[in-house]
Amino acid sequence: MSTSAPSRATSSPPTPTTTPRRPALDWRIRFAALSLIWGFSFLLIKVGTDGYAPFQVTFGRLLFGTLVLAVAMAVKRERLPRGRRTWLHLTVAALLLNAAPFSLFAYSELTIPSTLAGICNATSPLWGMALSLVALSEDRPTRRRVAGLGLGFLGVLTVLGAWQGFHGLDVTGTAMALLASLCYPIGWIYVRRTLAGSGHSNLSLIGSQLGVATLQLALVTPLFAGFPSSFPLVPLLAVAALGALGTGLAVLVQYGLVNEVGPTTAQMVTYFIPVIATAAGVAVLGESLSWNTPVGAAIVLAGAALTQSRARAKPKAQ
Repeated sequence: MSTSAPSRATSSPPTPTTTPRRPALDWRIRFAALSLIWGFSFLLIKVGTDGYAPFQVTFGRLLFGTLVLAVAMAVKRERLPRGRRTWLHLTVAALLLNAAPFSLFAYSELTIPSTLAGICNATSPLWGMALSLVALSEDRPTRRRVAGLGLGFLGVLTVLGAWQGFHGLDVTGTAMALLASLCYPIGWIYVRRTLAGSGHSNLSLIGSQLGVATLQLALVTPLFAGFPSSFPLVPLLAVAALGALGTGLAVLVQYGLVNEVGPTTAQMVTYFIPVIATAAGVAVLGESLSWNTPVGAAIVLAGAALTQSRARAKPKAQ
């Protein structure tokens, strides 16, 4: 989902002495912070599910994330979007980009390590490329990108240990994590085709989208998970950090990065997330790591990078 802010007309052109306001932190520092926040999100999900049901973890994550964005919208005096059609599209986007994938990842980590969930998340660019092959996206496939798709899924098979017959692998949990990563490109394509050029700021759209997703989980959670009988402190803090940092603050940081350095550079954070998720799972949670996991993850990232590459334009003859 593109988070670049639409340009707005000004009443008068800027004077030559006007200088753009620079962010307090260099974009590289914010890029590294965003990588760490999203990389540790899978560890936080794992800790959260130790004390709460997956739907409860997702609801808390969305609630805390929405509160952060609501404060940001209030500070910047952003208005909520208008129009029934816009809110209908936001409802679908909230399901595809927030409610469904967040819940699937939470359920998957009941039976698979957080390291594997983080690596599955890195397959989103591969799914996006696969969707373009069946004409669900306007991006045209090239030989390089198709090669990246094949290489990426070879990496997935390496991570899963296909030559061992997937021995010791929880198929259901892994399938849920892969399905969660598939939700993202579907949601991005939907948003690009329905909400792009709507005239609303990206902060307003994203904040409203998270709010709708929170309402969706508020309806689903009591039906399938009920209410917590107790509130363990450490899992509760993990859920709060997952929402406030991994969802709310992370979106604001990404929003600023896209505006400053462009979406191509900002989306490179995707390739650091599985590395950090794997390191966090092994170092903090003591999860086991066999040789095929980091090797397969490296192959997945190489394939994902190829699927996002663009051929350089040939210089025009003068």
